Amino acid sequence: MTAVETQMTYANSYTITHEETYMTQEEDWDRDLLLDPAWEKQQRKTFTAWCNSHLRKAGTQIENIEEDFRNGLKLMLLLEVISGERLPKPDKGKMRFHKIANVNKALDFICSKGVKLVSIGAEEIVDGNVKMTLGMIWTIILRFAIQDISTSAKEGLLLWCQRKTAPYRNVNVQNFHISWKDGLALCALIHRHRPDLIDYSKLRKDDPVGNLNTAFEVAEKFLDIPKMLDAEDIVNTPKPDEKAIMTYVSCFYHAFAGAEQAETAANRICKVLAVNQENEKLMEEYEKLASELLEWIRRTIPWLENRVAEQTMRAMQQKLEDFRDYRRVHKPPRVQEKCQLEINFNTLQTKLRLSNRPAFMPSEGKMVSDIANAWKGLEQVEKGYEEWLLTEIRRLERLDHLAEKFKQKCAMHESWTGGKEELLSQKDYESASLMEIRALMRKHEAFESDLAAHQDRVEQIAAIAQELNELDYHDAATVNARCQGICDQWDNLGTLTQKRRDSLERVEKLWETIDQLYLEFAKRAAPFNNWMDGAMEDLQDMFIVHSIEEIQSLITAHDQFKATLPEADKERMATIGIHNEILKIAQTYGIKLSGINPYTNLSPQDIGTKWDTVKHLVPLRDQMLQEEVARQQANERLRRQFAAQANIIGPWIQTKMEEISHVSVDIAGSLEEQMNSLKQYEQNIINYKSNIDKLEGDHQLSQESLIFDNKHTNYTMEHVRVGWEQLLTTIARTINEVENQILTRDAKGISQEQLNEFRASFNHFDRVRHPNPKTNSSCLLQKRNGMMDPDDFRACLISMGYDLGEVEFARIMTLVDPNNTGVVTFQAFIDFMTRETAETDTAEQVMASFKILASDKSYITVDELRRELPPDQAEYCISRMTRYVGPDAAPGALDYISFSSALYGESDL
Repeated sequence: MTAVETQMTYANSYTITHEETYMTQEEDWDRDLLLDPAWEKQQRKTFTAWCNSHLRKAGTQIENIEEDFRNGLKLMLLLEVISGERLPKPDKGKMRFHKIANVNKALDFICSKGVKLVSIGAEEIVDGNVKMTLGMIWTIILRFAIQDISTSAKEGLLLWCQRKTAPYRNVNVQNFHISWKDGLALCALIHRHRPDLIDYSKLRKDDPVGNLNTAFEVAEKFLDIPKMLDAEDIVNTPKPDEKAIMTYVSCFYHAFAGAEQAETAANRICKVLAVNQENEKLMEEYEKLASELLEWIRRTIPWLENRVAEQTMRAMQQKLEDFRDYRRVHKPPRVQEKCQLEINFNTLQTKLRLSNRPAFMPSEGKMVSDIANAWKGLEQVEKGYEEWLLTEIRRLERLDHLAEKFKQKCAMHESWTGGKEELLSQKDYESASLMEIRALMRKHEAFESDLAAHQDRVEQIAAIAQELNELDYHDAATVNARCQGICDQWDNLGTLTQKRRDSLERVEKLWETIDQLYLEFAKRAAPFNNWMDGAMEDLQDMFIVHSIEEIQSLITAHDQFKATLPEADKERMATIGIHNEILKIAQTYGIKLSGINPYTNLSPQDIGTKWDTVKHLVPLRDQMLQEEVARQQANERLRRQFAAQANIIGPWIQTKMEEISHVSVDIAGSLEEQMNSLKQYEQNIINYKSNIDKLEGDHQLSQESLIFDNKHTNYTMEHVRVGWEQLLTTIARTINEVENQILTRDAKGISQEQLNEFRASFNHFDRVRHPNPKTNSSCLLQKRNGMMDPDDFRACLISMGYDLGEVEFARIMTLVDPNNTGVVTFQAFIDFMTRETAETDTAEQVMASFKILASDKSYITVDELRRELPPDQAEYCISRMTRYVGPDAAPGALDYISFSSALYGESDL
């Protein structure tokens, strides 16, 4: 049905039968036998012009309407021209009965078309009765010029005029007399279809004659509509004759009927082309976004794969901060882009399916699966990078601690060994007295004891140096050189010690026993002095801990040490007592002492000074340990604070994932209700983002405090990040799937009941198979995962009435699972069922539309395309249509048939 026919159906409320129509018209005519002279003049001119517009096709015309139809010959000729049918052969005679016979043949033909003539007979026509002749011509006009507009001629033509002139100012068509007097309605009809012929904006309502003449002249010159009326007659008549107006206006309807059909065809083509242009734009946007995302991944992976460690803690912490910026700032927009890319791809494929176009295949390497694989590789490298960073920071922390400890022990050892080689190399025993030799021997024994006590420190220094080397300390060369120097010196001290002992032993037999009190003092003072050295070293020892338990262990050890101080003080007093006894003996027996113990360099003052130092270091150690307790307690609060949030956020994310999954397969409500529910979930998720940000802040505080473990929760920040990104992707993808279902339903005319039936069938067969260890076969669990395997899909189709053979089922599987993944998703199932139950536009429809624009030719020209289509769509067709090569081809002819096929994937553009 054409656009005009569609609009004309609106006049059905006025429709009457053919017989009723013409009886009404004839009764009107009888009442108008005494025509107004002005009306008769208008009808004679109009009807004459109308008859001549058809008779000239047969090479003749009439001059006087009542005279030239009297013999019936031109009347029969007129009916043949306007009907396209042959009438009976006319009588050739010129007698009155010949003329009556011919007129009767014409009237009989009119009656054969369902028209009942009332009060019109052949005799009146033959006698030249003006009123009857005009009535007969009006009947012909009604039947062959106006009746094809609508069953109710007058109302149908009036409705067509009203619809076409509705947008124009100063035009209000209500009838076929007064409404046309100012000429604007006729000009509006012409401008509506041919705006190039009249500048409507320059017309004035107060110039009716000018407006009418403009319309008459333009219609005659450009539309091949003869001038049937006089402007002055219409303007000067209070009520113009409506039959004359209707006859003239009907010519415009027939002139523009072809344009209406062409307009409908052009609109259909424009709609199809617009779909293709929009799809091509979406394809280009997908390709661009995919390329940018893949390029970003390509640039980012090498940075994350770089495992070259920095030499300092500050530099490694900067790397960790850079990684945090990447996770907080740089990656989230890319996550959104990846999600949007999947949504755009799904939307594009849905649009292509709905418009009966072939599926979109991205460039090589840019499939959604390619991007997903690249993203998976990025996250794998990313996880390894963060683990490496934390490991390196722990290693550098350990290295810094060991390096400082190495320096401290080396300094203490080097301080002790200072001058020892020179002392051991002395040959003072060669000129010493007996007492002095004995003293030198005892002194050497004390030194050997002292040397043995320092063996542990040398071994500790070597062990620390070895560990620094194993941990790849950046200044290992300096450490190794210093350690080697200490070891070489230690070996030399051992050699010199043994050599001096040998020398002293050779002369020891020559001397008497050295004073036992000095010896006892030296023996007791040396280990006590070593104990104090060890105590000072322990009290100043650097430590590194990561938990309250570890610092508590150090505090316990320190408390145990403090418990030994009273016993040590007794040992100090006993040692000092020996020296006091020496002084007492010397004073008692008048012995003059040199003031130097020959067996040791330690004096009571040395012991007292070191003892005071030990007592001073004890409270300092207490303070350091308590400060570390406070720091570990703060770390524990951070752990608990992080765990409290993570233990809420983690299950919340999992719960939302499950709820969204349930909503996506729920068939209780409509798709719009499902969409509203999903939008609410999306808003809740967006509102929940502040909790994730707060958790990120707590996580950063933990890392800055070098907290790397948390026994209060199983959720790490990485777990929460991945879950959050999956939740964002899932809600966006699910909303997009429902949008596509709505788009599919609305575009394909699928009812909500049909969609519910599809979802119910899918849900029934959406189940997971697990192996049964007892029977060595698979068993079914009614646990939905949003997809069916091929066996369940086949069962689902059978349940819906499909009788499938192997070949047909294999063909269907290529449609629903083009990538051969082995599963059928809900969206693929809906798309298949939609194609099975809905109609789509076709290439044949587009070809038929082009054929109308091409005036039934097998090709179309550039000028025709530019005349009938908007500029951008015309150029779109011209740039893609191939040259027409048929035998009837004209210069510049284009092949619209192959172009239409290519739009639907049946050939290549």
